Amino acid sequence: MQFIDLAQQTRILGQVAPTLKSLRQEVESVRAGQIARPLREIGPIALRAQELALQCTQQVALLSTSQYAAMKDGHENLAKLVEATTQVSLAATLCTIAIHHRTEVLLYEDADETPAASRSTLAKATEELDRAAKTYARQAQRLSYRLASFAARREDQQLIAQAVVDMGGTSTPKAHAAELEDAVPSMAGTGTPQHVSTAPAASAPSHQVSPSARRR
Repeated sequence: MQFIDLAQQTRILGQVAPTLKSLRQEVESVRAGQIARPLREIGPIALRAQELALQCTQQVALLSTSQYAAMKDGHENLAKLVEATTQVSLAATLCTIAIHHRTEVLLYEDADETPAASRSTLAKATEELDRAAKTYARQAQRLSYRLASFAARREDQQLIAQAVVDMGGTSTPKAHAAELEDAVPSMAGTGTPQHVSTAPAASAPSHQVSPSARRR
């Protein structure tokens, strides 16, 4: 198990949803037009969607090998993120298919010369982007809440400690939980649990030893 900065991962999760909504708006804008230049109009959107799907896959792979998987409902949350990543990738594929619908008139005599087929395919792409955006927004909110809640944070520390022991660690869950305080950092003071915070974590106060204590 590798320990990662969950506050940073929360911010990344929170940034995906608005990005997906922006892509959806672009798809809808193209869908409302004549799609006269499919490669120029849809191509860049398909590429950005596929790049985002790759980035999302990389993040899920990182989370799956971290303490995130050991937290409450960790594996279920990972499964939801995998599904959302698949939806983003599917949206990118649908955009590519929409390009084909408009360019196949150059290949087949009986092809539909209207943008109807492309519009229908793009509509499906927007649906996939909508689903993925909702999932990412929920997962970012959920992780933000667990980091901000003292009770949830302590629960996750115990679960992570137990997971470490199950993987061959030598410490007992109770003893190891104290060592995992930094593994599940608090987001208290950076915003309410319902919102993803982008404020940097405050540095821990230094502990100074008085001269008299050092002499003793």
